[in-house]
Amino acid sequence: MKAVAAFILLLIFAAGAWLGWQALSFLNTPAQKPGAEAYFDVPQGASLAKIADELAAAGLITDARKFTLLARYRGLQNRLQAGRFQLNSGWLPDRVLDTLANGRPVMYKITIPEGLTWWQTAKLLEDAGFVKFADFRDAITDADFLRHYGIPFATAEGFLMPDTYLLRKPDFSQRNEPGPSDEADIWRRQSRAIAGRLIDNFWLKANAVWPGQNSTGQPQRINRPGRRDLQKWVTLASIVEKETGLPAERPRVAGVYENRIRKNMLLQADPTVIYGMGQGFAGELRKSDLANAANPYNTYQNPGLPPGPICSFGIDALNAAISPETHDYLYFVAAGNGPGHVFSRSYGEHEQAVREYRRQKRNK
Repeated sequence: MKAVAAFILLLIFAAGAWLGWQALSFLNTPAQKPGAEAYFDVPQGASLAKIADELAAAGLITDARKFTLLARYRGLQNRLQAGRFQLNSGWLPDRVLDTLANGRPVMYKITIPEGLTWWQTAKLLEDAGFVKFADFRDAITDADFLRHYGIPFATAEGFLMPDTYLLRKPDFSQRNEPGPSDEADIWRRQSRAIAGRLIDNFWLKANAVWPGQNSTGQPQRINRPGRRDLQKWVTLASIVEKETGLPAERPRVAGVYENRIRKNMLLQADPTVIYGMGQGFAGELRKSDLANAANPYNTYQNPGLPPGPICSFGIDALNAAISPETHDYLYFVAAGNGPGHVFSRSYGEHEQAVREYRRQKRNK
């Protein structure tokens, strides 16, 4: 019995020694010698296991499972930050872990959804720590800035491309004696840089849908439309974006407005009226709002398209504005029994559709 107990103790000791050696080997062995700098993205909400697997696949650690155990041992499993980090394959696992948990990301991820006004975009960016609202507003309304980016409107509304971005935050750490004026200048330059990034992305994505591109959707050449076409298409695309959330329905909605423009009918688009009321809109559109001709975006009173876009829009909305569906519909109203809209060719048909919509709403 003593021999068996001694043997078991020996096995336990050997197993402990082996595990200790494995841990020490992992902690003291970089993934590569010599190391090389690399950027590593941590998605928002990514699990520890997924991050560890991707670190191992990128050659930044030697063992994903051991890295996971290390993070849990140090109590950092829920503290890994989202963003882009500058790492080095020659670092030890502890340093990689510390950088992801406590370091400053080189870039941070943010998603700008479709359908936001410029002020909603500015607020989103400000809340995330990328810009100051007033600086962003000043940048996208600056005449020189707009001229530089080829925007034929009084603001960059409509050109702030919805997408997921990796962006830098202002870095004040390099200043020896920071002053208020220095910090204000950094924020101003930051706002212009980020606004420019969004607009550059618009031109990049829109280039594939302008007329004259080949059948694969790839541009035959870098070519922007003329001023009048650009003004019409981006303004109409922004209205289509606000009117329907169904991508398949957008060409039909664009066709309704195309028909109204051709017949010199008022567009009568609620979203344009709301946009013209600005940031103070209380959430309920009244008859007096529709009767206010002083609102330049009131398409119930002012003929033609509004003075400019009313939100940021996706490429499918732009494509719909450029190539609207050919039909003879002039009206549409939300369907009361599901998503989408009911389209009508005459005002009588439209009135009937509106009555049906109201009836179904009452019965819910």
